Amino acid sequence: MSRRDPTPLMKKISIKIKRKESAKDLPVPEYATAGSSGVDLYADVEKDVVLIPGDIKLVSCGIYIAVPEGYEAQIRPRSGLALKNGISLVNTPGTIDSDYRGLVNLIVVNFGKDDYIIKRGQRLAQMTIHEVMRAEFEETEELEETVRAHGGFGHTGV
Repeated sequence: MSRRDPTPLMKKISIKIKRKESAKDLPVPEYATAGSSGVDLYADVEKDVVLIPGDIKLVSCGIYIAVPEGYEAQIRPRSGLALKNGISLVNTPGTIDSDYRGLVNLIVVNFGKDDYIIKRGQRLAQMTIHEVMRAEFEETEELEETVRAHGGFGHTGV
């Protein structure tokens, strides 16, 4: 049984990437498999960084990207790091707008019970690319009613 490569069915865009001079040894983000929706981002740290439980640190990925207008990049935690070590990102998903050209950084947090060591070149997060819609907000005196109405957090049950 052969599997069809889904890549030809996916819409593709070009994203320009520039690496910091000190990050030329780190891999350029790429898709691990034909079905991957995100690319890994790597830690651009000079030496090991220790995250004690509760710590929040800014970690460079060593790259700059140019996201085309009409798109955004979203930065997400890696599920394996979250499950095994309690390592996540504080602002998730993080957004890189199409007009941002600064260094891509991660705000990493240790929700775990043990110290965690971030090593150079370690895969710390994932980046996905998404189309963006622009909303036009129209002020009104009333909003249409729905079944849920004003039910807030936990309103629909456990």
